[in-house]
Amino acid sequence: MSNILPQLPLYVIAIICGIISFLVTRMSMPRIIRKLESADIVGRDIHKSWKPVVAEMGGFGILFGFIIGIFVGIGMHDILTFELIVVLCVILLVGIIGIVDDLLVLSSKEKFFLLFLAGIPLIWAAPPNVGILYLIIIPFALSIGANLTNMLAGLNGIESGLGIISLASLTISCIILGKYDVTIISMSMLGSLVAFFYFNKHPARVFPGDTGTLIIGAVIISIAFIGRVKLIAFIVLLPHIIDACLKFYSAGVMERQRFKPTQVNDEGKLVRPDAGFKSLIRLVLRTPIAEKDAVKIIWSIGILFGVLGIIVACIMPGIIENQTLANFMQVKEVFYSLG
Repeated sequence: MSNILPQLPLYVIAIICGIISFLVTRMSMPRIIRKLESADIVGRDIHKSWKPVVAEMGGFGILFGFIIGIFVGIGMHDILTFELIVVLCVILLVGIIGIVDDLLVLSSKEKFFLLFLAGIPLIWAAPPNVGILYLIIIPFALSIGANLTNMLAGLNGIESGLGIISLASLTISCIILGKYDVTIISMSMLGSLVAFFYFNKHPARVFPGDTGTLIIGAVIISIAFIGRVKLIAFIVLLPHIIDACLKFYSAGVMERQRFKPTQVNDEGKLVRPDAGFKSLIRLVLRTPIAEKDAVKIIWSIGILFGVLGIIVACIMPGIIENQTLANFMQVKEVFYSLG
């Protein structure tokens, strides 16, 4: 394919990958939902008074669309083949871990360790001449990032919506910085998420499961290291980071299944339990509120940090030219070479 269309610029290839991944996920989701329901891979939507039965593990559709999108990118731009194949391997491994977690329920420690192993192939896409310390940080960061997007979850559309906001912000930031190569990765995931959101928004017909939520964070971290936009990735992940900090501060490293879930009152509004761990969602539920409204508030927080990430991308060239900050950048480069 790259021989047929060698003249296409990277941003055009990224758009094509996004469209392809969108179409694949959009067309496959109805059948995936039916298959999941017939296989009894379903769960109760506990945040509605009538507790509807909803298909689980819908992240299959996200993963499928992303894979096809990346394959199109590999075929259309063979200069990036190695990096794209590395990302594809990492996301496939993370997706498999998500499937296992959905079916068997892994502990937090097991999930963290397996995700660390899944992040190891990303080391081969690291910049040249970096030290061992930097290389070790990569799989740790991937494991943490994947867990972050898996933790801020549970309401209709919240995971896919935040994923869309984060990846759209990251894509725009990469375009501003001229990092068009990694937009192939971000657009492939963004297209799949937009298609999936149609089925996951309130009232949800399918949940992403860990199969879907883990790969969102894994893609963001992959872009952060391959595109060297770690600061912007950190900023767009701040809603998830805040949520994780609240949970760890209030309950430590815990299994959320042990704690009382968010409840629904007689008016159909969400109510946080009197006791239990703190979270960003429960911070929003200071007073009873409809599920759709709670999700919109969380999305607004995501948009706020997404815009902040874009602003940082806009001013980053000026920051690099500043002498004081240039000295800091040199210190950072020394850190990269440690080990």
